[in-house]
Amino acid sequence: MSAAPSISIIVPVYNVEKYLARCVDSILSQTHSDFELLLIDDGSTDGSGAICDRYAGRDDRIRVVHKENGGLSAARNSGIEIARGRYLGFVDSDDYVDADMYAHLYGIIEKEDADLAVCGYYDCYCDRPLRKNDPYYAVMGPQEALNLVFDGKISGVSACNKLYRSEIFDEIRYPQGKISEDAYVIVRILMKVRKVVVSSEQKYYYIHRNNSVTTSRFSRNQLDVIEAYQLNYKLVGEAFPESLQMAFGRLCWAHFIALDRMLLSHAEREFSREAKELVRFIRTHLREILRCGFLTRNRRLSAVVLACSFPLYRFLLNRYASKYMALNE
Repeated sequence: MSAAPSISIIVPVYNVEKYLARCVDSILSQTHSDFELLLIDDGSTDGSGAICDRYAGRDDRIRVVHKENGGLSAARNSGIEIARGRYLGFVDSDDYVDADMYAHLYGIIEKEDADLAVCGYYDCYCDRPLRKNDPYYAVMGPQEALNLVFDGKISGVSACNKLYRSEIFDEIRYPQGKISEDAYVIVRILMKVRKVVVSSEQKYYYIHRNNSVTTSRFSRNQLDVIEAYQLNYKLVGEAFPESLQMAFGRLCWAHFIALDRMLLSHAEREFSREAKELVRFIRTHLREILRCGFLTRNRRLSAVVLACSFPLYRFLLNRYASKYMALNE
């Protein structure tokens, strides 16, 4: 067997034949060439599996796994199980990366002797210009890193703009059957690191599609985001108590996001019990929300509106839906 590569890049693949070539080509073009690319075909029913096999026939750095459909988390976990690299990276198959993304991440994680390296990313919508980050570079411990990813201005909880020392995943796997899977594991990941290096240079392109998880019609599993941040609140209380207020702010944010997606999909009658519980939580915690510096001024004002009138909140949300999505997606 050849020497282990420095990086294993794991790409779950499911019915993305329109986008897969762009993703794979962007990875094969990396200026850091010492990597293996693990394409995990998660039971695709279109031509995605065949595309994976064609690429594997042309580049011996590629390994393909064909498996029964189990969802994004199961596909990532399959990649983690067979990865040989000292570091792990994740790319979603409808996204793409700059040619120097892994050279940049590998360079800074080695330079700083860190366990986790983070770069900036672009949120890509068809009708919005790309937003540039301000310059930022820092080396920090897990507490500060937790605050940074929860704050979300430079980098959020996403798995895909990061490079991880592979040992981090010795005991961590993504939760199967859930969405918001990145949120479920981020605190556990940061509990396993001693040093994190963060660069705001944007190297990853996160594509928002009309039929993606984040823009689709509301379904019950979109309440997973609340479960994830309930878990995070508990873990933060145990491991990072200084960040408990920020963790609570994220839990409130999760309730707002779930409620807003439900209302924008006009699904509040179908999910009437859940809608009432979301509203009750926000109203019950109104005082804490108004004092929470993590939440934006507009978000705190919207909590006041909701406390006064649910119909008015729903009207304003739908009236300014496009602006809301730009600010809160």
